Amino acid sequence: MKTYRIYINDNTLYITDAVPDLSVEFERLSVVGFDFSTFYKQVNGISGKSYLLLDPDPKSLFKKIKNSCLIIKAAGGLVANAKGNYLFIFRNKKWDLPKGKVETGEKMKEAALREVEEECGVKIFSNDEKLCKTYHVYTLGAKIVLKKTNWYSMTVKGVPKLIPQKEEGITKACWLSRTELAPVLKNTYPSIVQVLEVGDIVLLGL
Repeated sequence: MKTYRIYINDNTLYITDAVPDLSVEFERLSVVGFDFSTFYKQVNGISGKSYLLLDPDPKSLFKKIKNSCLIIKAAGGLVANAKGNYLFIFRNKKWDLPKGKVETGEKMKEAALREVEEECGVKIFSNDEKLCKTYHVYTLGAKIVLKKTNWYSMTVKGVPKLIPQKEEGITKACWLSRTELAPVLKNTYPSIVQVLEVGDIVLLGL
């Protein structure tokens, strides 16, 4: 099964070739005549719903949606310390993972490393495998933006002190264990939950 997820606020659009086993209810949409711009406008004021587009060629359908948007690239990290705790930040009244836009001429993996170090004041020891890509949508003027974020697994030596980059709106940076994630999961973005699922930090849904 090939599945793509696009996040609009805290709504999720699944594009797949088979009905997934989801832990949430979803509304199935018709692929015939589907227009992403119209769909975006319809769900932008809705909260916490899941939608499903079922197509034998989800890759082509997803590509068509991408081509209708302005693409912005970003990168970030899921960072573990020597005690097996994970780095989280609190920004714009929500829990998040450190990430940021890729600069011109910069590789995604390099951008992820730079953003984590800048936003949290730490030195990354290892920048390992790519965990996943996430996609979320927002508007920039009259354009619909699809932000593609590459996420990487990272480590630091020991348990370094964290210095949140306040000029980026980060009010807190902390190390949390798996047993301390309940507040995060109640107040974070669906894309962050996806990263935690892929990183085997939590097991929630698809």
